Amino acid sequence: MISATNNDLPAACQAGQFREDLLFRLNTVEIHLPALRERREDIPALAMHFLSHYASRYRRQVHGLEHSALQSLLQYSWPGNIRELEHTLERAVLMCRADQIQPADLGLGLQRPQAQNLEELSLESVETILIRKALQRFQGNVTQAAEALGLSRGALYRRMEKYGL
Repeated sequence: MISATNNDLPAACQAGQFREDLLFRLNTVEIHLPALRERREDIPALAMHFLSHYASRYRRQVHGLEHSALQSLLQYSWPGNIRELEHTLERAVLMCRADQIQPADLGLGLQRPQAQNLEELSLESVETILIRKALQRFQGNVTQAAEALGLSRGALYRRMEKYGL
C-alpha cells in the first residue's frame, strides 16, 4: 500500500476534519471541465437537451428555441454555468406560451445583466455601476452605501451629482 506524506494531503485531512481514505476514493480521476462561457459551442446542444427533458417532465408542447432566444443564450455570460442554463430552460418551458421558447421566456434580463469586461468600460461607467448597486443594496441609504464603497458621504454625494444619480 502506498501512503501519501502529510504535505500531500489537503488541510482538512491534516486537521482530522475529512477522512483520508474517503479523499483517495473520491480523488481517483480528476477531470478539468472549462466554464460554459469558455465553450459556447456546447450551449445549443445542452439547451435542447434541457428543453426536451423539461417539456417531457411537465408535459408541455414546447419543441424548440426561436433563433433570437438561442442568440440570447449564446450571448449570456453564464456565471452559474450549466446549472444556471438548466434552471433557465426549466423556467422557460414553464413560462412559454407558444410551441417555441421566445427570448422573453428565458428571463435573462431579469436575472443578471450580461457581464461586461472592465477593460471595455470607462472609470465613470464603473463608478456609476458600483454606486447604483450600493444604493440598491442599502435601499437608498447614502450613509451605508458610502461606507460600503469606502467613501465619505460627501464624496458619494459629489459622485452622485456628477453622474446624475
